[in-house]
Amino acid sequence: MAMNDSINILNSAYLAVEYIDSFLPDNPLQQPFKNAWNYMLDNYTKFQIATWGSLIVHEAAYFLLCVPGFVFQFIPYMQKYKIQQDKPETWEKQWKCFKTLLFNHFFIQLPLICGTYYFTEYFNIPYEWEEMPRWYILVAQCFGCAVIEDAWHYFLHRLLHHKRIYKYIHKVHHEFVSPFGMQAEYAHPLETLILGTGFFIGIVVFCNHVILLWAWVICRLMETIDVHSGYDVPLNPLHLVPFYAGARFHDFHHMNFIGNYASTFTWWDRIFGTDSQFIAYKEKEKKQQLITKKKAN
Repeated sequence: MAMNDSINILNSAYLAVEYIDSFLPDNPLQQPFKNAWNYMLDNYTKFQIATWGSLIVHEAAYFLLCVPGFVFQFIPYMQKYKIQQDKPETWEKQWKCFKTLLFNHFFIQLPLICGTYYFTEYFNIPYEWEEMPRWYILVAQCFGCAVIEDAWHYFLHRLLHHKRIYKYIHKVHHEFVSPFGMQAEYAHPLETLILGTGFFIGIVVFCNHVILLWAWVICRLMETIDVHSGYDVPLNPLHLVPFYAGARFHDFHHMNFIGNYASTFTWWDRIFGTDSQFIAYKEKEKKQQLITKKKAN
């Protein structure tokens, strides 16, 4: 009975969104995007699209999303939004991070990306424009992928912090106590494989078009670069996502090393109490701010 009720609720939500979508104006970018997509299909093989297309999407999204955080360090006004203001970025750290990223991207992740074509063939995942899901389906699928990845990340990330294995793998990622956006994928190759596996689980569950692979890549990079940015910028649209952890939540993990293990959402840490030190830290900050205001008045 409960399962039927859940299905009915989901169907009702789907119909409601579909009804609202019918009243929305046509997207002016849809036709150019359709033309570009069909041009890609006509001029490149599925292997080229799945392999090199995925690599280009990943590299372009990663480094473009890193640009704002990189630029912030040169803008004095933005320094009031930096979480750990006593630990500025240095060129030495950023250059070291960049070199490790290039190694991980092209010697660890690229071989995995080369398997994308065979993955789409095995699961009969379409490439055609006519098979592409509507935007709201894509958004729902990306959210579902995020929920699955977040669960995997929480438990495996927490395991990597176990004292018997921490120094061999995860310690590399914690080299930077004050994180910056480009450091999001700065990790030991084994960690890239272990935590990266969570990315693909949602794809196996939800993927009904190759576009989801790329949409989910962009969403995941957007989230992980944001939480590693080191800046808590107001009016961040990601804060509209329910239970979104954000930069302060993950920044505390790098500063404290214990707790706040989830990647995107806060519920697993709340359920298992691994956010207790973060909550205590926030309460202490609030008290200090109140004391400062009283003294100022």
